[in-house]
Amino acid sequence: MGGALVAASLGPSVIAAPLAGAALDRARRPGLLVAAAGLLTAVAFGVTAFIGQVPLPVAFASLAVAGALSPFYMGGLSSFVLGAIPDVRRAFAYDALSYNVSAVAGPAFVALVAAFLPAQMGLFALAAAAALGSMAVRAVGLRPHARAGGSPWQAVKAGLHRILAHRPLAVMTAASTLTQFGQGGLAIAAVALSIDRSGSPRDGATVVTAFAIGSLLGALMETARPTRSRPHAVMMAGFFATGLLTVGAAFDFGTTWTVVAIGLSGFFTASSTAAMLSLRNRLSPPHLRSQIFTVSAGLRVSATAAGAALAGAATESGGGVILGAVGLIWIVSAARLIAYPPSTPDHAQLPSAR
Repeated sequence: MGGALVAASLGPSVIAAPLAGAALDRARRPGLLVAAAGLLTAVAFGVTAFIGQVPLPVAFASLAVAGALSPFYMGGLSSFVLGAIPDVRRAFAYDALSYNVSAVAGPAFVALVAAFLPAQMGLFALAAAAALGSMAVRAVGLRPHARAGGSPWQAVKAGLHRILAHRPLAVMTAASTLTQFGQGGLAIAAVALSIDRSGSPRDGATVVTAFAIGSLLGALMETARPTRSRPHAVMMAGFFATGLLTVGAAFDFGTTWTVVAIGLSGFFTASSTAAMLSLRNRLSPPHLRSQIFTVSAGLRVSATAAGAALAGAATESGGGVILGAVGLIWIVSAARLIAYPPSTPDHAQLPSAR
C-alpha cells in the first residue's frame, strides 16, 4: 500500500509537467504559482497523514494532486535560478546542491521523526516543509520569462517539439532521463545486496546513505569551484565515473569497499547534475524554458519510479547483479552523449523569443 501511495504521488508529474511549465512561462508573477503549488501540496500531505481516518480514495486523490503540482517546484523553480544568480555555473551548482541537501536531509528527518513519534507525524513534517518552502519562494521574487503569445496548447506543442526535435536537447534529455532508471534501482539493489551478503537488509541503508553523502560532498565542491568544461562533456564524464564505480561496488570485496565505491560514485553526480541544469537552460528558448525544465524533470521522476519497479521485479537475480546493472545504465547514459553534436553553440544564451 505504501508503494501504491508513493506511485500516486509520482505518476501525475510527467502528465501535468507540460501545462505547469507553460503556465510558468506565461505568468507575470511565477512565484505566486510556485508558492500556491507548495501550499496545496502541504494540504495534500496533511490530509494523507489522516490515512485510516479518511477514506483511502481520498488519500490517493490528495497525493495525486500533490504529484500533479510538483512540476511547479521540481523543475519549474530551477528554470528561474539564473534570474537570481548571474554566474551560470555557480547558479546551477547551488541548484544541484539544493537537490542533494534535500535528498539527504528529507529522508533522514522523516526517519528520525518516525522513530520517536507516530508515523503520521512524518507526513505532517513533510507538509510543514512544503508550507515553509512556499513562504520562502515568495521572498525570492522570481523574474518572469519572455512571454509568448498564442494559446497554452500551442505553447505545449512547441515545447514538446523542442524537446523531441532539437537534437542537442533531445540527446541530453534522453541521457539524463536514462540515468534515473539506474538511480531509481539503487536503493532496491542496496537492500538486496545486504540480504545476500549478511542475511539482513540493514546494511542497505548504509549504502544508500553513502551515495547521498557522496552526492552532497560533490555538490559542495561544485558550488565552491564550479567546473568550467563544456557541459555535455562534464555530464558524460560524470555519468561514466558514477557507472564505473557502481559496477565496481557490485564485486564482493567487503562492506567497506562497497560503501566507499558507492560514496565515490555519488560524488560524481553533482558536477553532472549542475552541468545538466546549465545545459538545459542554454538550450531552452526563454519563452519555453519553464516547460522544458518541468517536462525534463517529470521524465526523470517517472524514470526513477520505473527503475525502482524494475529492480524490485529482478531481486531474485541477486543484489550484485542488480547493482551491476544500475552501474551499466549510467555507463550507457554516458555513451548516449556521444551523439551530442560537437558544433552546438552551447556556451551562449539563446536569443529571446520575439
